[in-house]
Amino acid sequence: MSRPASDTPRLAVEPGFFAGRGLAELARGMAEGAFSAEDLVRHAGAAIERLNPQLNAFVHTDIPTALAQARALDAERGAGRVRGPLHGIPVAIKDNVDTADMPTTMGAAHFLGHRPAADARCVTLLREAGAIVVGKTLTHEFAYGPTGDRSVQGAARNPWDPARITGGSSAGSAAAVAAGMVPVALGTDTGGSVRVPSALCGLVGFKPSHGRVSDTGVFPLSPSIEDVGVLAQSVEDAQAFMRILSEGAIADAGDASDAPRIAWLANAPFAIDHALVTACARAAAERLAGAALRDGGEVTQHARALQAALSAIQRSEAYDVHAERVEREPGKYDPEVLERLRASRPVQGWEYVRGLKERARLQAEFARIFEHVDALALPTVAITAPALQQRSVNGPGSAGVRETLLGLTNPWNVLGLPAISLPAGFVDGLPVGLQLVGPAGADAALLALAARHWKPAHA
Repeated sequence: MSRPASDTPRLAVEPGFFAGRGLAELARGMAEGAFSAEDLVRHAGAAIERLNPQLNAFVHTDIPTALAQARALDAERGAGRVRGPLHGIPVAIKDNVDTADMPTTMGAAHFLGHRPAADARCVTLLREAGAIVVGKTLTHEFAYGPTGDRSVQGAARNPWDPARITGGSSAGSAAAVAAGMVPVALGTDTGGSVRVPSALCGLVGFKPSHGRVSDTGVFPLSPSIEDVGVLAQSVEDAQAFMRILSEGAIADAGDASDAPRIAWLANAPFAIDHALVTACARAAAERLAGAALRDGGEVTQHARALQAALSAIQRSEAYDVHAERVEREPGKYDPEVLERLRASRPVQGWEYVRGLKERARLQAEFARIFEHVDALALPTVAITAPALQQRSVNGPGSAGVRETLLGLTNPWNVLGLPAISLPAGFVDGLPVGLQLVGPAGADAALLALAARHWKPAHA
């Protein structure tokens, strides 16, 4: 018998210091002298040493360098200079994002030992804001997969049940934050790669409007639909992180409406419907919107066009990135990733151009839809976390795991819309996510809406 969604289970591992501690609490503790940035890095290092053998979240760490940076930041604080809410905060960076002082491997044998010449722009911004990079987190190979169990460094494991996936491709970032190794982590999202692992690991995951955050120094998968995002424990922490990454473009939006206009979307025809998961997410949407929750049935008529445009654009752009590598060094790829890339090769030029035109048409259609609603609401993922290496969905419906994980998230990437996954509750002891999607460019408003109105199931 399934466990009621309102029950709150415990992690399968003993969490690290940062579990349940937000950025504001950590900043206050440093300001009051309860602990220092050096202390926080030591906590991160101890948690990684203890938990990483179980979860495989980090593929590289450099705690000695992080400690030296922490001491310098503590000296700045002592001299009266505090850079902001990330001053002295340990963070993790997904391993497809360049770091000059650590390897960046993309989870791929092709790049083992690769050391970039410079930080990615997003990493530079975090460091300038006082964040301390303690390590790089596992990514699904070349960020081309939603399971997080296909990487040259192995599989990331879910802290709620290490026999299950974290989701991907920002797999290690999700495990690291959910297990309390770090309070916040950087990810990237091409079809759900921030939101899927956030949902499966019980976190807040935010993908901004396309182009809001610089992609300089981020290894590309499908450049016209992917974005740098954040995995955090709270909406407020995600807001603080995104203000820095967006270089001020995502500022405070003021107070959110007392009665947000939210439309609920049915899973079909985007993905299968697991009744308990859908009910859990729907209940969270009702807590957020109250009696104002509307029916968003008009959106589903665009499902087929959204998937067709996404498929043409993503497959074509992904193969462009990898074409020569696939021909020269196919044996270095994980077989599953190689199969996906080879299946992308037949996309014709006219199909790509048509996909771009269809995207523009759909963006105009959704701009009209958002004249009448503030956000769309739906489950982030249609199921709870599958087992490691599982590739077909058990239970109601018949579908592949990859398609099921991405079915409710990837439409918003092709449109370039901001989207956030919020912890909605639990089914059978595993987290469920509620996804909110906002109009293009309304990142701050979507975050403000979530910050004001979202309430956990146990609140």
